[in-house]
Amino acid sequence: MLRYLYSDQLHLHPRLARAMFRDRADQFRTRLGWKVEVDRHGEERDAYDALNPLYVIWEEPDGGHGGSMRFLPTTGPVMVNDIFGHLVPGPLCSPLIWECTRFCLRRGAGAHVAAALMLGGGEVMQGFGVKHLVGVFDARMVRIYRMIGSSPEVLGSEGDGRSRISVGLWDFTTEAQAQVAARAGVTPEQSRFWFDQAMGSGTGWARAKTA
Repeated sequence: MLRYLYSDQLHLHPRLARAMFRDRADQFRTRLGWKVEVDRHGEERDAYDALNPLYVIWEEPDGGHGGSMRFLPTTGPVMVNDIFGHLVPGPLCSPLIWECTRFCLRRGAGAHVAAALMLGGGEVMQGFGVKHLVGVFDARMVRIYRMIGSSPEVLGSEGDGRSRISVGLWDFTTEAQAQVAARAGVTPEQSRFWFDQAMGSGTGWARAKTA
C-alpha cells in the first residue's frame, strides 16, 4: 500500500522509517556511489529531511519498505535550486511546483513499486493542486520512467553515459494516471482511498503542514 507521511510522523512507523533510510543508503552510496552521509545506524539522511518533507512510501504486505520518495514545495529550500541551479534557466519558486527527490527502490523491488510511487506522486499533485513536479535523476532512471509511462520534460543535463544527471519536469494527465495505475496493479479508486485516508477528505490539514 501507499503511505503518505510527513517527517514528524515517521516515529509512528519506526520499522518502516528505518528501512527507508537504510535502503536509501544502500541505493545511493553502495550501489550508485554517491557521496551521501550515512550515520552509524546505516541510515542516509540529508538537510532536506530536517525540513519536515512529505514522504510517499510503498509499504510491502509484511510491513517492509518497498520504495519511497520525498516531496518539498519549491517555495522553500530545495535541491534543484540549491545544488543543481546551473541546470535550469532560473530558480524554480512556485506553490504550483514541488520537488520530488530521493526516489528509492529496495533491492529486488518489483516493477510495480516504481509505478506505484509515481501514482502516489500524481495523488500529491491532485490533492495539493500542484501543476508540476521537478526532480533530479540519473541515467538509469530514464528507462524506468519510460517503462512505467511517466517520462519528464528534461530542463537541463550534465555529464555523459551512466554519469549523466538531468533535471526533469513532470505534469499530470488522466491518461498518464491510468497507464501508471495499470503498471502498478492499483486501481485509481484504491490509490485515491490511500491518499484520502492519510490526508483526510480534504487537503486543508496537509496544506497547513507544508506552508
